[in-house]
Amino acid sequence: MTIKHEILEIETDSGIGIYNITPQIEQLLGKTGIKNGQAIVFSRHTTTALAINENEERLLEDVKVHLRKLAPESGKYLHNDLHLRDVPPEEPENAHSHLMAMMLSSSEVIPVLDGKLALGTWQSVLFFELDGPRKRTVLVQMSGEL
Repeated sequence: MTIKHEILEIETDSGIGIYNITPQIEQLLGKTGIKNGQAIVFSRHTTTALAINENEERLLEDVKVHLRKLAPESGKYLHNDLHLRDVPPEEPENAHSHLMAMMLSSSEVIPVLDGKLALGTWQSVLFFELDGPRKRTVLVQMSGEL
């Protein structure tokens, strides 16, 4: 069994952003030569997330609206009492972003069959920025048979 890993770097925009990272993962997989196995995709930040779903513009807007309803930026959160915490001066009030991330997932496991991600017809790997703009990283670990 072969195990390979790569880091994807993603420059995000402000606020909530949803990015289709499926093409980048497919490109990395193609370089490995792995034919059958799995790809683990892991977000390395506490205010980002991953999901497998349809990459359709209107659906993605619905998701953003739903997340803002569940954890509104204007809510009162203990995490935002920055004067009570030992934090750097530029620390943002971002409790809502942490809460949104916890409602989603930090990782996804995708089967690899015949050298391709075994995603369904409408499935894409989506990266969620919940506190941008930032420079983010996603770990992709691919393992399997050559």
